[in-house]
Amino acid sequence: MDRTTTKVTEGGRIVIPAQMRKALGLEIGDEVTLRLGRNELKIISRAEAVRRAQTLVRKRVPKGRSLVAELHENRRREAVDE
Repeated sequence: MDRTTTKVTEGGRIVIPAQMRKALGLEIGDEVTLRLGRNELKIISRAEAVRRAQTLVRKRVPKGRSLVAELHENRRREAVDE
């Protein structure tokens, strides 16, 4: 199921059909990201948005380099300097 038709209801609400929610791994209360482009609306799960962001960062960070370790070290130095 990759297409369906639904209606915009009062308050601009759109129901995401159960099969699509299941395919996206969405549960009641989950946050989604909406993106508007080229006259279309795309909806992705928060987990997918995070996965995509991580993939973009990995492309720019050399293998073996830990940004988390660098952040911890910078914070440690700042704390010592205070």
